[in-house]
Amino acid sequence: MVFVIRRLKLVAAISLMCAVVLDIAPVRAQEFPFGLEMTLDVSRMPGSKRIPSLEIGDNGEVVLELWCKGGKGQFSVAGNTIVFVPGAMENRSCPPDRAQADDDLIAALSDAGTWRRQGDYVTLIGTKPLRFRINTN
Repeated sequence: MVFVIRRLKLVAAISLMCAVVLDIAPVRAQEFPFGLEMTLDVSRMPGSKRIPSLEIGDNGEVVLELWCKGGKGQFSVAGNTIVFVPGAMENRSCPPDRAQADDDLIAALSDAGTWRRQGDYVTLIGTKPLRFRINTN
């Protein structure tokens, strides 16, 4: 009986180690939120009611609404690797600080090389991590 219990513990430990080494844990099975809208997890800028958001189509096409500017782009995703290519942006009349914040955000999106999802949050990882909340309403 003791031998059987030890053997079961050994099998369980080996299975857990294999799952960690092979990265097959169910938490990693999250998919990229194609077909959904996400909002950047930041506070509003002073004097503005807007918070940047991304509306991601089923094929990776993106409609961006930033602090001031708006436009389109494209996401390509393979596993945990991500590539963002910005398209033409509408230059709406806005204060220089918001225009610069928009340009910085577009640059950070373009710089992201990997991503991860934890529940309703998606983090795009580059030189500046960007955390988005998936809009579930």
